[in-house]
Amino acid sequence: MAEFFQKLQEEMKAAMKSGDKDRLSTIRMLISEIKKVQIDSKKELTDDEIVSILQKYVKQRKEAYEQYTKAGREDLAGKELKEIEIVQEFLPQPLSEKELVEIIDQTIAEVGATSIKDMGKVVKSVIEKVKGRAEGAVVSKIVKEKLS
Repeated sequence: MAEFFQKLQEEMKAAMKSGDKDRLSTIRMLISEIKKVQIDSKKELTDDEIVSILQKYVKQRKEAYEQYTKAGREDLAGKELKEIEIVQEFLPQPLSEKELVEIIDQTIAEVGATSIKDMGKVVKSVIEKVKGRAEGAVVSKIVKEKLS
């Protein structure tokens, strides 16, 4: 069993004992998502795969938050925001923009990228290096600025 998954289970037990219903329901939902992917793929998931599931979950929650905010449903938007905060506790700390730019500059040099035509190679390489510590859209935007 992945170390990450065990940590989630321990956190679930702690939330049960403390009576934190919001935290408990969010962690249960995460465990359910992970188990669903595990059953569908018929294999044991790695920590990296679990992190990507959590990132996808956060992205969905952010989209729901935006929809609820547009619709004026602050009660539901607040619930989504709380879930996002709980899930982000389990994700690796995001890179600062400065750190990300350094990694991108280094990768551009490694790949030998000179024009926008090389953007795909650079973005792919950077995404592999940052493994969930930066959003793909942000990486693409910075790479595009650097290669333009």
